[in-house]
Amino acid sequence: MGDRKVIVFDTTLRDGEQTPGVNFDKETKYKIANKLASLGVDVIEAGFPAASNGDFEAVKYVGENLDGVTVAGLSRCVKSDIDRTYEALKNAKKSRIHLFIATSDIHLKYKLKISRDEALKMAVDSVKYALGKFDEIQFSAEDASRTDWDFLIKVFNEVIDAGAKIINIPDTVGYAVPKEFGRLVEYVKDNIHDRENVTISVHCHNDLGMAVVNSLSAVESGADQVEVTVCGIGERAGNAALEEVIMAINTRKDYFNVIHGINTKEIYSTCKLVSEMAGIELQPNKAIVGFNAFRHTAGIHQHGVINNKATYEIMKPEDIGITTDHISMGKLSGRNAFELKLKNMGFNLSRDEINIAFKRFKDVADNKKVVDDEDIREIVEDVILNSKSFKEGELWG
Repeated sequence: MGDRKVIVFDTTLRDGEQTPGVNFDKETKYKIANKLASLGVDVIEAGFPAASNGDFEAVKYVGENLDGVTVAGLSRCVKSDIDRTYEALKNAKKSRIHLFIATSDIHLKYKLKISRDEALKMAVDSVKYALGKFDEIQFSAEDASRTDWDFLIKVFNEVIDAGAKIINIPDTVGYAVPKEFGRLVEYVKDNIHDRENVTISVHCHNDLGMAVVNSLSAVESGADQVEVTVCGIGERAGNAALEEVIMAINTRKDYFNVIHGINTKEIYSTCKLVSEMAGIELQPNKAIVGFNAFRHTAGIHQHGVINNKATYEIMKPEDIGITTDHISMGKLSGRNAFELKLKNMGFNLSRDEINIAFKRFKDVADNKKVVDDEDIREIVEDVILNSKSFKEGELWG
């Protein structure tokens, strides 16, 4: 079981672009897609070809110019969308159509205004119509986590019989909780036709802050594919963050016992690129890639990290492509961290000079949130200067 591979489906360019205020043009999409390919994602959802001419062109361009990765386009269960997606992806090296229709009663009644039977027919007819036009057909039951489970299985089985080989269980509005979502994945796994040849995928949103943990619960329950975005960008509160899902699987491989194709050393640079292109600054305490994710402020923590990083670091920053000094100097910093900082900055002070400098540092830190290298350099130079004057005075006294 240890070699079960989880497929990473990245939807930064489609669901990620639905972040309010974000708009990726063709060149930007291609630049990000290239980076995602070198990161090692298996599938890139490049956009929604029927949504606009710009999106059509972007999906077409990414599909035609990207090697070694499957390029997907989103499509409603209507012929015109399928045709448009086919036109965009017909020259892709490996293409996938991602068909979706809502299956929850609330969406059927108030959004689509159709019955369950009508939705089922649209889903099946669309899969049949798409057959042979794409290398792969993926079907999503939108709002699956609020759909009647038996109806969900009925839809999945009929689309599988019609030719869909990937079925996706979206928690579209971030409503699910981990144990429940894990049980839903198990229920689908146990009740679908042709389980051996069908890929079960999940797509989780973060409305209650549970997109990552729901995705991991699904993986634990046997999901074969996770749909993620870089930095967790996306509609409303966003999607499951690629970097968090992957590093959880890596850090706790003893628990999850699965593998993936992501080159983790590319994570940080990918997140930086996407946050720049999207114009979204990462919150400092963002897991994995936030500015503070590997910074230690409390003296006790700093002392531990200096002696052995594993005391407070469960991941190596180098593993995600970060190389930097992770000791954040402030009023809670201890003497060990201060001495290490001096050493790293190239200062070689006597015991007395260190004592005076540390006291000065604490005084500065009480009035400043973070004491930067420039502050420390000034303190040390002042101490050295005073110490030198004192020695000279003693000599001539």
